[in-house]
Amino acid sequence: MTAADQASLFTHRTAVHEPATDRLRLMTWNVQHAAAARTVRQVDWLAGQEGADVAVLTEVSGGSSGDVLVQELSDAGYRAVIAPWGGDDYRTVIASRHPGLAAALCPVQFLPHRFPAAALCLADTPITVAGLYVPSRGPKERRNEDKRAFQSAVSAALPALTAHGGLVVVAGDLNVVEPDHTPHHRVYGQWEYDFYSSFAAAGLTDAFRAQWPEAVEHSWFGRRSGDGYRFDHALVTAAHRTRILTCRYLHEPRESGLSDHSAMELVVDLQQETAP
Repeated sequence: MTAADQASLFTHRTAVHEPATDRLRLMTWNVQHAAAARTVRQVDWLAGQEGADVAVLTEVSGGSSGDVLVQELSDAGYRAVIAPWGGDDYRTVIASRHPGLAAALCPVQFLPHRFPAAALCLADTPITVAGLYVPSRGPKERRNEDKRAFQSAVSAALPALTAHGGLVVVAGDLNVVEPDHTPHHRVYGQWEYDFYSSFAAAGLTDAFRAQWPEAVEHSWFGRRSGDGYRFDHALVTAAHRTRILTCRYLHEPRESGLSDHSAMELVVDLQQETAP
């Protein structure tokens, strides 16, 4: 799949917020395959968030409501929208208020619509943003097959993604938790924790943990048990760890029923000198 195949670009109409030029303000959110009516409300909320200059949206419908999302983002001031098509499967969308966002070559061949990448330059800093939506464990007859294959493909692609230098951010729904997650969930195997650890091995830092080493936060809650899961993440190149200004969960969209996931806001300073 080429970059051109991945990208759908629209001209913006009216912008609610003008994008920052000295920092990357990114928001990632699982929109829970919303139907068209809820999609409009979701974009209304997102457009009102100053910290959403770049939006990474996961679990976007492969059907018509996903197309509605793309057009609504354009109408709300997102100058570029990268929306890879994956048939009936869920996809990941990257949108930007910055006009310079351009689709990059997808890092993986397996389920590439779940892991698009984009290039951007702000304050003379080259930035790569990759959106990630890992499959769930799947139906009984195919338990874990797609999830395991996709995780393996992503882990293998990460070193090349971070090798060129510059700021790299991988954001989205990993559908796995960190090894010492609170509460502990017995359902996860070592292969899933190894996937989480592969980001650090490739030179990426969990931005939330960098800001809040001991905090207990959850972005999704089990429908039956009510137990919390920290599924949604932002990973930043370790060399830019000291530039992280904000990394926090916004629970309002989940608590108001816009999605079953909380959003995550990440702000990275592009003026501060990087630590050696």
